[in-house]
Amino acid sequence: MLEQLEAISERFNEVAQQITQPEIVSDMNKYKVISKEYKDLEKIVNKYNEYQNVLSNIDSAKDVIATEKDEDFRDMAKGELDELTPERDRLEAILKEMLIPTDPDDSRNIIMEIRAGTGGDEAGIFAGDLFRMYQRFCANQGWQFQIIDFTMASSGGYKEIVANIQGEDVYGKMKFESGVHRVQRVPATESQGRIHTSAATVAVLPEVDEVDVQINMNDIRKDTFCSSGAGGQSVNTTYSAVRVTHLPSGLV
Repeated sequence: MLEQLEAISERFNEVAQQITQPEIVSDMNKYKVISKEYKDLEKIVNKYNEYQNVLSNIDSAKDVIATEKDEDFRDMAKGELDELTPERDRLEAILKEMLIPTDPDDSRNIIMEIRAGTGGDEAGIFAGDLFRMYQRFCANQGWQFQIIDFTMASSGGYKEIVANIQGEDVYGKMKFESGVHRVQRVPATESQGRIHTSAATVAVLPEVDEVDVQINMNDIRKDTFCSSGAGGQSVNTTYSAVRVTHLPSGLV
């Protein structure tokens, strides 16, 4: 683990130098990639520095215990060692977790879709409850929550809600929310006090990067034709039908 952490620390120093270079700053795409790597590595390096500091203090405490003749100083060192040892173990556990390979999409923003499922009006109410729960969670995380589209249900709930959520590691924290959510309760619309089971589906989709597609017009062939079918005599004499073919791929 220590060798891996040392390699990460060296890479962090390299990235810290690259991020200030003019050729990186002037290229927005490169700068975005380098900035993300810097931010990800910084978390690990900061925790590693904290871990190294604890190890250094443990060595100092052990040295005092082994060499100091004064009993009071040895007792103080023993007390410090008792506090530092569990702290070392805690930091080791955190670092091991941080070194686990992550999904490259974890840092992406997301599109969240919530749809009422089976359960009638109660399903729409439940979908609204899920929506408000996620909205409050995003606020607690400091994320931006923007509603893209929604359809109200007759009961005051929602048939569907689509939202864009932006922030740090949004997809990594929200991706496991995808699926069918169920609730068993007495609905507000139930006058007999019977328990109903309602469901709502949640889809969490990582936001994709914008891609500029460059098409060489020399690779495009345009064919024009006279239309056929009803529409009068001019349909058969006017070149109103167009077919565009991308020659390298054969797409029409």
